[in-house]
Amino acid sequence: MTPAVAADVADALAAGRPVVALESTIFSNLGLPSPANAEALERCLAAVRHGGAVPAVTAVLDGTARVGLDSSEHERICGPGRKVAERDLPVAVAQRWSYGATTVSASLALAAAAGISVFSTGGIGGVHRNADETGDVSADLDAIAHHPLVTVSAGAKAFLDLPRTLEELERIGVPVLGWRHDWFPAFYTRSSGLPVPHRVETAGEVAAVLAHRTRADLGVLLTVPIPEAAELDPETMDATIAVALSDAAEAEVTGAAVTPYVLERIAQVTAGTSVPANLALAENNAGVAALVAVAVAASKAGPDDRSYAGA
Repeated sequence: MTPAVAADVADALAAGRPVVALESTIFSNLGLPSPANAEALERCLAAVRHGGAVPAVTAVLDGTARVGLDSSEHERICGPGRKVAERDLPVAVAQRWSYGATTVSASLALAAAAGISVFSTGGIGGVHRNADETGDVSADLDAIAHHPLVTVSAGAKAFLDLPRTLEELERIGVPVLGWRHDWFPAFYTRSSGLPVPHRVETAGEVAAVLAHRTRADLGVLLTVPIPEAAELDPETMDATIAVALSDAAEAEVTGAAVTPYVLERIAQVTAGTSVPANLALAENNAGVAALVAVAVAASKAGPDDRSYAGA
């Protein structure tokens, strides 16, 4: 699939300038409630630009897969849409969906097709806690393993089976890095209690890991802990997640519907404190992704351009 690439994104890629891809699900009504989703969009776009990169939001609009949007389209992607994972992309295009909000897997596929090397999201999907019974493992993991981008996230969503998610990432060969941190983040909290396989201190290191990957299609996962000031209490979050998962089971919510349902219940149970945390981590990830994109662009420019190597 060849997506339609916005002019500013295409110009940046042609000139070798840094670009950061962003998913649209988090900005739709499937991600954050209004008006927080619109705020998330503006904060993430600003963070990418402040870091010296060009933002490229991915989506399907009127049956066209898009990489990069005009500001006049921002209100539209903050409205109602249908969730589009990588498996859904050809259907969304063939059936000319009005608005398909791209998930991590779809965004990675579109960004890779456009030639982008860095992607920023909130938290990735992973192995669900009852995967032995349901087989529910997010397509995000396979997409990270088969698209050559650095995915920047605050770890995996906290209601998942995080130990098994890390094991699956190891099995499929994805390098997992911790951004100036020794622990795998748990989205709303800085540490899941699980050590991250490799710690990195600079964007230049991340760019070098991507450059030295063992397969041409292999991606890298860079985990960035939520800023300390925005972190939620771990014990409170554990209890809240347990309630949300219990409610989902009682309501017989399954498959792709689990994530938005649980996130909504978490926001309700925490009286909305999870929403500011989500905004803070998404913005922070976008800023780190911009640093990495700048370093990747510098590394591709050749050995004489070392201006960002230690960022």
